[in-house]
Amino acid sequence: MAHLRFAAPVEQRVALITGGARGIGGATALRLAEAGRHIVIVDLLAEPAQERVREIEAMGQQALFVETDVTDEEQVHEAVAQAVAAFGRLDILVCSAGVLGWEKPFFEQTAAQFAKVMQINVHGVYYAHQAAVPHMLERGWGRCVTISSGGRHGSPYQVPYSVSKGAVWSFIQALGDAWPRQGVFVNGVEPGRALTDMVVPRFDEEHLRDPGNPIGRYSDAEEVAEVIEFLCSERNTYTTGSVWSVKGGKG
Repeated sequence: MAHLRFAAPVEQRVALITGGARGIGGATALRLAEAGRHIVIVDLLAEPAQERVREIEAMGQQALFVETDVTDEEQVHEAVAQAVAAFGRLDILVCSAGVLGWEKPFFEQTAAQFAKVMQINVHGVYYAHQAAVPHMLERGWGRCVTISSGGRHGSPYQVPYSVSKGAVWSFIQALGDAWPRQGVFVNGVEPGRALTDMVVPRFDEEHLRDPGNPIGRYSDAEEVAEVIEFLCSERNTYTTGSVWSVKGGKG
């Protein structure tokens, strides 16, 4: 990185990942550990989260699992507090916790379902940034990445999800301009469809083999994690307030 004038020195940084037990969050936990970060996994799924912890420790990095409901503001703040207590710092936040919700016409989507999707996909992101970013500002360096979705453009069968991801997009745009001069960048990643538990059960094998997108396949979660790792790295010296497309095409 000698040619990057504004690159921070590579340090033993700490990353907290919501939804880090599996899927894109789990792949990101492993990729950031591979990059030399200690990892805090925030999730409700204890068994896969503990498996990620074991995998990270086998790499020689430290890892901590904090069982957390991201819809509970107090629990999210407590998870961040535990991360700082365990490692003395918090440098990276990845918000991967999210739900699709019902795929039904608008009039079959209840207000309760709308509230549930918003609580997880939007409020959880809001709580995490409010809890984590002050620790980054204190040290003068931080990287935040949230998973967005092309669903933000709107789908009549996924209205709660679409609205939540539109809100996430706006959130990233707003906070991306908030603290770059203090060294804290806020970005997003917008996957197409990755082969995760949120996607695979919804489609038949023929569609999964060739979904008709320009690249001719869906991504592996690890491919999305590669982009997240860059945005969270010292190599990212000039990207903030952006939502990076990882779709296998421009759609």
